[in-house]
Amino acid sequence: MQGIAKQEPLKENSKASNPLFKWWIGILLVLFAIGGYFIIERLILGLTTTNLSSITPWGAWIAFYIFFVGLSAGSFLLSTLIFVFGMDQYERVGKMALFTAVVCMIIALTFVLMDLGRPERFMNALIHWNVTSILAWEIHFYVVYISLLVAELYIAMREDLVRLTKVDSIRGKIARMLTFKNSTINEHTKKRDHRWMKILGTIGIPLAILGVHGGTGAIFAVVSARASWNTGIFPIIFVVSAMVSGTALLLAIYIIKTKVTGKEIDQGMVVSLAKMMIAFLFIDLLLQFYEYLVGLYGLEHSHLQSLGTMMGSSYSWSFWGVQMFLGAVVPIFLVFYKKTATNINALLIAGILVVIGIIGVRFNIVVPSQIVPVFEGRPAGNYFPTFNEWMVSIGIVAMGLLIFTIGDRLLPLEDTQHAEKLEG
Repeated sequence: MQGIAKQEPLKENSKASNPLFKWWIGILLVLFAIGGYFIIERLILGLTTTNLSSITPWGAWIAFYIFFVGLSAGSFLLSTLIFVFGMDQYERVGKMALFTAVVCMIIALTFVLMDLGRPERFMNALIHWNVTSILAWEIHFYVVYISLLVAELYIAMREDLVRLTKVDSIRGKIARMLTFKNSTINEHTKKRDHRWMKILGTIGIPLAILGVHGGTGAIFAVVSARASWNTGIFPIIFVVSAMVSGTALLLAIYIIKTKVTGKEIDQGMVVSLAKMMIAFLFIDLLLQFYEYLVGLYGLEHSHLQSLGTMMGSSYSWSFWGVQMFLGAVVPIFLVFYKKTATNINALLIAGILVVIGIIGVRFNIVVPSQIVPVFEGRPAGNYFPTFNEWMVSIGIVAMGLLIFTIGDRLLPLEDTQHAEKLEG
């Protein structure tokens, strides 16, 4: 037991003295402070600081909102492969996936708050529940989903938290506070925790698919005035792209974090995650292809205009450059090309590019469809984020990265094998 108390503080002190870690925290604090100024400006001046209008009422913040909801749902669904379906080869990223899902939901809902014309009324949808509103249902799903994530994350960490209660450090103090004097680890508690992880994960699968990200897609799909959104396949596309982005994000986080901390990278798991990411990407591309094909064959004027705006206007750089080339062609090449298929750095680049590509997908969902006027004779929309919108977005993302970095430092998000090494 004394070995823990001696080893753990030494490890934490080495982290604290790491110049790279200090620079990382410093940069995030500066970005959050700058973004915070523009967030306050937006709250005081309202949506006049944006390029949103009655023609394009949704912009970059909504694109980022659905992007981060997708990252959350995808990360959670990946964790269910471990805790529900017993795919232990991915255990190293299990708890990290759950924590990532929580942080991404915090970021997503902050973006929604910024987009609301009257953000101080955000509780109204919870208090005054309109059962015919998909958006109202979605908000309640989010509350249940976040609660489930936190509960599952706590149970996943409990065994390691108990180990850390014996450590004389800030992590030990937090562990002692979170364990509520429940400091027992035995076969019974392990089986109990495993059973509850499986129960919560099983409940979370339909919640994440139907309620969270499928529901987010349904918010768009029920808008009959926008033909390019108004399809039954839209929520399914949202769910599949969530799996793509969630897998890619965890792949990138795992490699970067392992490299920075100087630990050994599990190459087999990285290669497997990369292949899973590309498999989801192929399914996503197939669904998108049929979505575009049906839109073309439907010959509906507004739908054709939306596709034309996305693929052949000044906005087409996002579709061809970001979504298709950076987000699909390059990652597929890196994962399947023999010289890069097992190269950790190449697979890291592939994961990052897929995440960037999904941002392009979200932008292409939100903006081009709104450029086309709903009524004939009305002027077309013209939207590009203002400097304020970009700075607010940077501030919110910096906030999320700070939460993740601090959480990763204070909570036992490492794999169980690493925790067992600490005990020795």
